[in-house]
Amino acid sequence: MAIITLFSADYCGEDEVINELTNRTKFRHTPSRQIISEAAMLAGMEEAKVERALNLKTSVFEKFTHEKQYALAHIKLVLSKMLLVAAGRDLILTGYSSQLIPREITHFFRIGLIADMQYRIASALEQGIGSSKEAEKGIKKLDEERAQWLARYCHIKKAFNSADYDLIIPMNKESVQDAADLIISYLNKDIFQASSASRQAVEDFNLQAMVEVALAKKGHDVTVAAINSKVNIIINKNVSRLNRLKAELQSIVEQVDGVTELEIGLSKEFHQADVYRKHDFEMPSKVLLVDDEQDFVKTLSERLTLRDMGTAVVHDGSSAINLIEQDQPDVMVLDLKMPGVDGFEVLKRVKESTPHVEVIILTGHGNEDDKKQCMDMGAFAYLRKPVNITKLSEVIKEANAKATKPSQAKKFTKLMDKASN
Repeated sequence: MAIITLFSADYCGEDEVINELTNRTKFRHTPSRQIISEAAMLAGMEEAKVERALNLKTSVFEKFTHEKQYALAHIKLVLSKMLLVAAGRDLILTGYSSQLIPREITHFFRIGLIADMQYRIASALEQGIGSSKEAEKGIKKLDEERAQWLARYCHIKKAFNSADYDLIIPMNKESVQDAADLIISYLNKDIFQASSASRQAVEDFNLQAMVEVALAKKGHDVTVAAINSKVNIIINKNVSRLNRLKAELQSIVEQVDGVTELEIGLSKEFHQADVYRKHDFEMPSKVLLVDDEQDFVKTLSERLTLRDMGTAVVHDGSSAINLIEQDQPDVMVLDLKMPGVDGFEVLKRVKESTPHVEVIILTGHGNEDDKKQCMDMGAFAYLRKPVNITKLSEVIKEANAKATKPSQAKKFTKLMDKASN
């Protein structure tokens, strides 16, 4: 196995260095988007959703859907399988996905590309990124996001710390060709020789990923680690029936090949206010409520949550449109009469940009003409306030079934069952 991970700050010549390496060696580049594509296929998810899992931003629906966790588990599974079967393949891995490989795996070459601000601003300007001031502001924002991402997902406190890399190259001091020369000069050394501890770390990484996938498949949100084939699970949120949850987690993990021992514990934050919530694939989990009557919509959200539905709330049309673009709900419950962008306009834009989102109109001011207009525009249903919560719940379930058909949960289950056989 010969694998290089190359992680670069923005505007530091990453693409040029990779091209130089692939032109002069037998190494081939496997970009993050390819890892994402393979993970999406394995998980039965859209590539865009898996790609969003590598972003800092978390969907307002994540606590109900656990989609980010599910996607990240599959990215790790693809990476770990790649490490397990990479014999004879000389690969260059790049992007955020490559940083998910544990530091305990030492038998590949970790490279970081950096440069001073002046060099990076000049590179940004060459690519047509506005003025020097705009470029510097954008670079600082990207650096801050990178640092936050590494801290959150890799527990790395400082980006491009020399202790985390085998080689860090300052591109403001080295040409692209010189950087490639330096990297190539290391390839004949013993950096790819695997110790028994490093090989075990690869197996543990794969086991951790398989356990994470198995648990996420059943809707669970916990922290998983694997050391010497022993799996440690940490429950991060308050649980009303702890022993029952532990028994369920144990029954799932014991079915994963390679687990020799299991320990389930509680995090220091176990007694926090946030409550452990297992995702129910059969229930609507991405319902957006849009209404300017704040007390009403808050109460409605609470009542739907008690019925195991995942909801998010906004109080105006503009916020609804922005949230749809970023978080992609499956169902929207929409008021018509709102200040600014009203419900008619929201419905129109939603059906133009994201027609798969099913919209239920819930209004206290409409008439038959409004109803006809909304249904002609593609609304799923038209209901009047006050509405019976049981009736509304049933309509939401029907809308969700249409929006998510074919059921993603069933796709996940079929694909994972097929993969495990």
